[in-house]
Amino acid sequence: MRTRDQLLIGAAAGVGLAWGARQILRLSRRISLEDRVIIVTGASTGHGLLVARYAAQRGARLVLAARDTENLYAAEVELTHAGARGVLAVPTDVTDRAQCQYLVDLTVEKFGQVDILVNNAGIIQVGPVGSMTLPDFETAMATNFWGAVYCSMAAIPYMWERGFGRIANVVSIGGKVPTPHLLPYTASKFALTGFTEGLRAELAKDGILVTGVYPHLMRTGGHVHAWIRGDRETEYTLFALGDTLPIVSTSAESVARKLWRAVCDGDPEVIAGWPSVIAAKVHGLFPNWTAEALTLVDRLLPQATGTGGPVRGRDVQGRLPEMLNRQIPPSTRPNAGRAASMS
Repeated sequence: MRTRDQLLIGAAAGVGLAWGARQILRLSRRISLEDRVIIVTGASTGHGLLVARYAAQRGARLVLAARDTENLYAAEVELTHAGARGVLAVPTDVTDRAQCQYLVDLTVEKFGQVDILVNNAGIIQVGPVGSMTLPDFETAMATNFWGAVYCSMAAIPYMWERGFGRIANVVSIGGKVPTPHLLPYTASKFALTGFTEGLRAELAKDGILVTGVYPHLMRTGGHVHAWIRGDRETEYTLFALGDTLPIVSTSAESVARKLWRAVCDGDPEVIAGWPSVIAAKVHGLFPNWTAEALTLVDRLLPQATGTGGPVRGRDVQGRLPEMLNRQIPPSTRPNAGRAASMS
């Protein structure tokens, strides 16, 4: 047998052994959601609600956190009927460290433990950097980064006591690949990526596994909550189209399923949506080329114009924006699609 053939056979055997070892490791870590105590932030609508709904259908005990009290309590009623062993709604602003600590302490007081924390709460600002202000960056960091840090650091001591825990940080592909006109969001998500990966490295030995979730734009209706600056109508139209078109956006139900599969298997990360998979691989292999391509993309986007503060997407005027405001999947709101199965 020639040396080249031997090398090929050896490489194939090595890949096979590595794959087999990986599967054995995943099996050894695999858990079910039944009777687990799970905290989900940003759980009143959208992806957070879908994540909680999936867990409820599998018999978990849920603590729902969000600032939107009306939808939060509606979600509590729905998930109680969806099969959850117990549901507790806790109005929470994750930018407030004391409220995050209270959320976790109340969970342990109510259910005796916290098994899984899903840091899903987030905000997004859209527009060129010339239209952004320092408070835009501070606000993005407060929710997207510090909110996850506060909740995680409150939960970890309880997980240490039991020698078990799972933490899922919903980061977004914006935490791996920079996107023009989303700079405060991207900066906060890159920070969250570093926190997630570093936390994973330090806590795995203690039985606490941290998973980073990196979805593409999801069809959750979240575009109506985005804060828009600059040429508002154009900026919002482009963003909302990316957030609603099936070809370029990702089903939020699909992301929720992938999140739970990764968390239950104890995986370090999951990238959801084919655009995100491609973008992450290309950026990882060819960062210089990606940087050059993104500068070209930025030249095609609207430049900084207009005055005044940011406007919510739902308040942007114009025929197309107003049409896009109605593109909200019913399943991403409480009481909708209650009987729908996500299995």
